Amino acid sequence: VWSPGTPGVGKTTLGKELASRAGLSYVNVGELAKEGQLYEGFDEEYECPILDEDRVVDELEARMGQGGVIVDYHGCDFFPERWFHIVFVLRTDNSCLYDRLHSRGYSGKKLQDNIQCEIFQTLYEEAVLSYRKEIVHQLPSNTPEDLERNLDQIMQWIEQWMKDNN
Repeated sequence: VWSPGTPGVGKTTLGKELASRAGLSYVNVGELAKEGQLYEGFDEEYECPILDEDRVVDELEARMGQGGVIVDYHGCDFFPERWFHIVFVLRTDNSCLYDRLHSRGYSGKKLQDNIQCEIFQTLYEEAVLSYRKEIVHQLPSNTPEDLERNLDQIMQWIEQWMKDNN
């Protein structure tokens, strides 16, 4: 299971809760990269490290081969297609997203570019181009009710997948 989306849409909250409910393991790629220093430089404009995508894939390969992993990261075009049975892209209304990112300290170009990314559905389109279209699903992520509905929907999918594949 993989959950991409613009920063601030609720990927981490959803991913951790889903892992707990479903008994799956959870990987936050940003935290994994930080722990292992899986970087290839620093982006001065966005004031953040640049991910070394090849090293991240190498680091995750054995774990992903075992299955039962929820991956949380905003981008997706460098992950092998074979890793995922389903992809859920979380979407958040711009006013809500603006408030979330602003409260995280995002400002200027970094804030504007992330809002633009959501407006133009950049990450959804990236997911559709990177994986089979029928496994990519968009879910609204604005309210606590959305979170509960999303968790219920994904749990139903996991349970059905387990029945069909075991």
